[in-house]
Amino acid sequence: MNSYGDQQSARARARVPGPSAASTPDDDQSGYDERPSPDAYRRPAGGRASVGGSAPRGAASVGAAPVGGRASVGAGTGSVGSARVGGRASVGAPPAAAPGYGGRAAVARAAVRPVSPGAGGPGGPGDPDGAGNDKRGSAGKILNKASKRRRRTNILTAAAAVLVILLGAGVVGGTYFFDNVDFKEPTAEAQTTQLLASDNKTVLSSLGQFNRSIVPDGSINPLVKLAVVSAEDKGFYKHNGIDMKGIARAAWNNFTGGDTQGASTITQQYAKYATKRKEITYNVKLREAVIARKMEDEYSKDEILGRYLNSVYFGRGAYGVEAAAKAYFGKSVLTPIGQKNAITAGEAAVLAAVIKQPEPTATHKGYDPQKNMPDALDRWKYTVGNMAELALPAGLPAAKVPAGINPPTEYPKTWKKWDPDKCTTTCGNNKPSAKIVKYVKRELRDMGISDAELNQGGLQIRTTIDPRAQEQAEKAANSQSKKSPLNGMSSTYKSALVAIDPDNGRVIAYYGGPDAASWDYAGPNYTDAGDFVGGGRPPGSTFKIYTLIAALADGYGMDTIWDPTLKKVDGGGKISNSGREGGSLKCKAPKACTLQVSTEQSYNFTFYWLADKLGPEKVIEMAHKAGIQLIGDPETTARWNLNTLTEKQLKEKGYGREVGFGQYAITALDHASGVATIANDGVYHKAHFVRSVSQRDPKTGKFVAVKGTGEKLDPKKAFSPDVAAAVQNVMEKIPGINGISLANGRKAIGKTGTWEFTGKGGKAGDNGDAWMVGGTKEIAASVWVGREKENKKTKQMELLPIYKPGGKPMNGGSIPGEIWKMFLDSASKAIGAENKAFLPNSTAFVDPSKKGNGVEPPPPPPPPANDPQNPLCGIFQQQPCNDNNGGAGNGNGNGNGNGNGGPGNGGPGITLPGVPPNGDTGTNPDGGGGQTDENTDDGN
Repeated sequence: MNSYGDQQSARARARVPGPSAASTPDDDQSGYDERPSPDAYRRPAGGRASVGGSAPRGAASVGAAPVGGRASVGAGTGSVGSARVGGRASVGAPPAAAPGYGGRAAVARAAVRPVSPGAGGPGGPGDPDGAGNDKRGSAGKILNKASKRRRRTNILTAAAAVLVILLGAGVVGGTYFFDNVDFKEPTAEAQTTQLLASDNKTVLSSLGQFNRSIVPDGSINPLVKLAVVSAEDKGFYKHNGIDMKGIARAAWNNFTGGDTQGASTITQQYAKYATKRKEITYNVKLREAVIARKMEDEYSKDEILGRYLNSVYFGRGAYGVEAAAKAYFGKSVLTPIGQKNAITAGEAAVLAAVIKQPEPTATHKGYDPQKNMPDALDRWKYTVGNMAELALPAGLPAAKVPAGINPPTEYPKTWKKWDPDKCTTTCGNNKPSAKIVKYVKRELRDMGISDAELNQGGLQIRTTIDPRAQEQAEKAANSQSKKSPLNGMSSTYKSALVAIDPDNGRVIAYYGGPDAASWDYAGPNYTDAGDFVGGGRPPGSTFKIYTLIAALADGYGMDTIWDPTLKKVDGGGKISNSGREGGSLKCKAPKACTLQVSTEQSYNFTFYWLADKLGPEKVIEMAHKAGIQLIGDPETTARWNLNTLTEKQLKEKGYGREVGFGQYAITALDHASGVATIANDGVYHKAHFVRSVSQRDPKTGKFVAVKGTGEKLDPKKAFSPDVAAAVQNVMEKIPGINGISLANGRKAIGKTGTWEFTGKGGKAGDNGDAWMVGGTKEIAASVWVGREKENKKTKQMELLPIYKPGGKPMNGGSIPGEIWKMFLDSASKAIGAENKAFLPNSTAFVDPSKKGNGVEPPPPPPPPANDPQNPLCGIFQQQPCNDNNGGAGNGNGNGNGNGNGGPGNGGPGITLPGVPPNGDTGTNPDGGGGQTDENTDDGN
């Protein structure tokens, strides 16, 4: 037998229906079974009938038999000329007995039913020699005129009623029709594909048009099979696929003006379904009968029943018996009898009973117990009664069904109520997690699973999404969540949050919007055809982490000096630092700011000049190694795939030095991947969403891995552990500087950033994008917040400036930082993450020859050994002496430490033991000053 879904063997033969389903030997080139036909096809032995040719007057001739025309029996000729089934039947007088009527066909039997022997004919009264040579009229001698009229009326009526059947049977048996009804292997049923979370049970999304799960026929609960046979086709194990009584009844009803009906066998029902024909016509019914007959030769009864059970509709949006068992009882038909949660005999009868009419119509409420319990109960009783009568029919071995089944006496109370609005085939598509479908599809293509195969369904895809982390991401980033920092703000505010496991690249949480249909703010957006249409925003200062990595990898140390006063190259203007210039900079001197301080305070000028020294393409290259896949074009809104661009091509694109502090757009997904590489000590794992792909084993029904699929971890060294250690060390300070340290002292790295708003309606100092990225050794996360609304005239989305509650410009350490902290605190707790430490700081990578462009200030003069005006001077060597006479600044020596800058200007003053300093002590002994804002980041 061919497997379900495979192409039919080329050696399959067309066969005339017979009493058994035995196959024709392969060497039977005629393609026909020469066994006697069932009674419905038989006729008395006699002469030879010519099929497809001509016959002498009086001979029985079956000519070409197109379907759909008029069937004409010529008076006195005994010939059936052009037999067109499906039109008007014109019946003449019965033919005289003629030589050659009946007998064996030259190619196949002529299945034309003989006239009654009582009216004269071969072997009947008046035909003493049985050869059919008697003259017509013998029967009339023993019948009176009234009897003749009644007899003739009966004959004409009966002939009209069964003519379609007889001619159809002849056509089925004939070369013209039987061979021209193609039997093709039915296409595999479309099923549901489920995307599951990493726990392998939480449904994130369902794909497919039909809620169906194909299960192997040999594994279906035998009670279900018995119930369906009992309800739909009691003679299923006895007939050869065609119910001749049913066909005759349907033909009679159709001919006499009743409703158009179809036959009743399970095989014919499946044949109708497999041929995808919805109309009921004589032509269609004949073809279904032929296909059903051919199916019976090709498949076993259990295979046919299994196919039927996997295809039939049970209502409640459930196609196939497995989906039905879950919809009505929350059970599986694969659970063996006697085991916990196995389908019972009573429940099996409920499923079988609804098949006849699962949904309400204008004339009947259907047999779903929720909608029509009285009729459902009657139909159930009918089914249960037949189950007891059939007991153990052929095909249901006693090993599978316990002998002496006790029919249930009460309708099961275990059936579940059904919500018609509950999703069945697109489950999860109204949830944020549904946005991962596009990534799953792309990864499956890379594994060799086409979109067509995915749409056909039947797969079970285990994703990387951790349902616990996903829940926390949605609480933190979704403005509809009451706990989100965005809750209560305008609906024009949009957000994105992506979290990745640094140890393997698995995306454990993804939020890019509230549902599948909305724009994805966390990653790239594509059309249905797969064309990129947009995604990503300028990362601002958060991109400096990649510039920093590139610099350290090139040998620059964290103590290199950079000049904040230099203007851009090629006559460019001043490098913006979000209003933090001059004396507000926490630098060693006006022309000397270390890379360490520049990173902590997020000063733009240092990273501009680093990009100048390294070259913009080197910065982008390092970002790519860390995990950035897409980056904005320097001149347009396009995005470039860094997997396909060479260094030469990058250089030709003309990226500016502003890349060093985040001018060009990237996605939150890529940013999370880059941070994960830093947290993983410089080892990159590609961000991915698919862990495994499974499909049902055709024999056991269990899900097994699809060969050649599943995640394939391929760690790559992006940069050295020493570089990673230095970057981790400086990034660990940033959450605390911005007041968003994680709870319970959990160690974390971070970086804030914004990009200025340049659209209409903004004012100086407004921002358009705010970011917070970072994480722990277990979770790396990126958060973005922006704002937009649709222009009613142009129907295009327009960007808007972003503000904190209260009206001040939003920056990375505010709302995005709060979202980031809330998520990492709650997600770390939810998944039981450890509090792992980052690497100890390192300078092993430093090349002493690598210098910045700043001017190192001269070292301060040593303090005098004795100062008569200050007897404590020099005693506490850890504190330098106050210099009230220094240069341009005014120091006061009382612990304020806030000089105005310049050599010798006021230092931090002397701090006596046990006496708190008076004022805000600067970080530099030359009086650089303190913070100017509660969030110090946010250079553009």
